[in-house]
Amino acid sequence: MTENESIRPEGEPAPPTVELPAAEASEATSAQPVPPALGEGQPPIWAQPPAQAAMPAPQAPTPNRARRWIAGSAAAVVLLGATSAGSAWLALQLDDKPAATSSSNNGSNAAAPVIERSSLAQIAARVEPSVVSIDTGTGEGSGVVLTKDGYILTNNHVVATARGNTMTVTFNDGKTAKATVVGTDARSDLAVIKAQGVSNLTPATFGDSSSMQVGDTVLALGSPLGLQGSVTAGIISAKDRTIQVSGENNSSPLEQQQTPVTSISGVLQTDAAINPGNSGGALVNLNGEVIGINTAIATSGNSNGNIGVGFAIPGNRAKQVADQLMKGEKVSHPLLGVSVTQGTDGGAIVDSVTSGSPADKAGLQKGDVITKVDDTVIHDSDDVVSAIQAHKVGDRVKVTYTRGGAEKTTTVTLAEAS
Repeated sequence: MTENESIRPEGEPAPPTVELPAAEASEATSAQPVPPALGEGQPPIWAQPPAQAAMPAPQAPTPNRARRWIAGSAAAVVLLGATSAGSAWLALQLDDKPAATSSSNNGSNAAAPVIERSSLAQIAARVEPSVVSIDTGTGEGSGVVLTKDGYILTNNHVVATARGNTMTVTFNDGKTAKATVVGTDARSDLAVIKAQGVSNLTPATFGDSSSMQVGDTVLALGSPLGLQGSVTAGIISAKDRTIQVSGENNSSPLEQQQTPVTSISGVLQTDAAINPGNSGGALVNLNGEVIGINTAIATSGNSNGNIGVGFAIPGNRAKQVADQLMKGEKVSHPLLGVSVTQGTDGGAIVDSVTSGSPADKAGLQKGDVITKVDDTVIHDSDDVVSAIQAHKVGDRVKVTYTRGGAEKTTTVTLAEAS
């Protein structure tokens, strides 16, 4: 599968090839501190019994088994909003690169910390007032309260199904309000809406999504299948995934809006159960802080329900975009100006170069194989997307590539995607 291909329902025409747009920031990995208590005078979130049997070391998944699953079923990722509208499709770029492992226990036989289920209930109770249900008239989704006076963050594909730019928001206490779209950013799949005639709402608290580690416990809150106030628990399954968005958003059986193919990198993967209608809802850590905006799920076969593979836009990026949209600012995305496909021996093959783009001005040509962007080694086409999205408009990046068997380098000044 190439960078610009996507998995679609059988018989659906292939989407057009596009350039590689990107968001402004990347998620850096850092160690996560032990979460503190929910608040002064409240019980701690983490608890460890005085004596706990040692946990056996988990076995790594068998690569061959993973390959058989990928080959044996069509894996697709569907957007979670607009449950009553036609589904949009995403292609999930799966690979067999082994996960990083750690051997830092130094032979220690200490018991793993245990999470008290009552603490999860406290977290859910604290966050639920900040999560809303959104009814666009043709579909349903979720949202996260940003301000006391009604600014709400959700997904672009949720509000894209609204007619007349208006929708109905239902709050945790059952009250409803009309809302209008303030701003959208299709490339990051984020949008901000404003509920009318409301006050004293409970804004969500955002945490540092870059501090999340694989294995960290998270809760997903939203309105899956229209079931408002649903809460599920899981873990962070992976970080820095790249997913490709393409297909159609149908506002009605008679109205179809073709969406462009674009890529979102740096997303968090979770096994917390999320389903259609969860889009725009909150993924929170054990401090009750939003560290992700639930966006998509992987599916297999003819199913469009949860199979334990969900994706969330990192909270750091979501909050940055939301702040810009609330101010009426345009969200900038860096542009390299190439379309790439998977190389046979690693790297990413330049399939086309947009005339007048930064890549064109830097001398990149069709057939070049990109092997590095700055110090980031490029293994596949997804790595190019991720590396470019890690920069900002105006950044100068060094691109290493091979042409005719010879290694070359060039410096590219990233432009703004239109």
